[in-house]
Amino acid sequence: MNKRIISLLPSATEIVCALGLEQNLVGRSHECDFPESVKNLPVCSEANFSYGLSSADVDVKVKEILADALSVYTVKREVVKELAPDVVITQDQCDVCAVSLKEVEEALENYLDKSARIISLQPNKLDDVFTDIQTVADALDVFQTGAALIEDLQERVDIIRHKLKYVESRPTVTCIEWLEPLMVSGNWIPELVSIAGGKSILAEAGKHSPFVQWDDIRLADPDIMVVMPCGFSIERTMKEMNILLELPGFAELSAVKNNRLYITDGNQYFNRPGPRIVDSVEIIAEIIHPKLFNFGYEGNGWIKFSF
Repeated sequence: MNKRIISLLPSATEIVCALGLEQNLVGRSHECDFPESVKNLPVCSEANFSYGLSSADVDVKVKEILADALSVYTVKREVVKELAPDVVITQDQCDVCAVSLKEVEEALENYLDKSARIISLQPNKLDDVFTDIQTVADALDVFQTGAALIEDLQERVDIIRHKLKYVESRPTVTCIEWLEPLMVSGNWIPELVSIAGGKSILAEAGKHSPFVQWDDIRLADPDIMVVMPCGFSIERTMKEMNILLELPGFAELSAVKNNRLYITDGNQYFNRPGPRIVDSVEIIAEIIHPKLFNFGYEGNGWIKFSF
């Protein structure tokens, strides 16, 4: 397989590498950072806003860009042309999360010296993630490798399901995807919570993450709260935790009173629908049922928030 691949999506980069084809990657997005070695690749995209903004400022800036019918991200056409890819992988799931399919199509249209196949991923559920892995594997002529990878990932999920088969305790869980304005995690996250032995509230599996009012969360009074802002590391989230802590009645939540408030690395795990989505299931299982599961992610993939 000698195809030259550009991945404009962190999860797609991880898929390509998990399929054993890292040597075929010739370019990446500005956000692709796993495995560490891909950071040496040429960067083929850039964000049209400054990094380091607060949650509220990011939200305002992104909405301004979209309101003007502009793209949140830009494809570096000259870099892509020079790299001469055979395959470009992007997404059509969220214009805010990564370079969109439309942006890639417009960037490549009549621009490359040769035709390149565009693969667009659009996962909404866990099975969609597995399907996307196989789609990429098929396009890159490694069908069997893809099937084997998916089988391994599904076995890890089944281990968790089996261990919880006779566990009746299903605590309610609210996962926070954005801090200001408040969003709860939708798409595949409610399903991950369910697999890990919890009951996700305020978001529906397979549907986009909804904005919510603080009173919605306060009245739902979850047993467990997991904070996993999109694109944020644990350290980045810690800098903005006061947004939650200062909300009226926050200290009275059952999750807070029972010391069941957690922060995860949303950027590396939960927000990336690639092979490490199963790591995310394992993290949630550790959080919800610590007496049953210990996969070793505490301190790296998640921490318990201490007041």
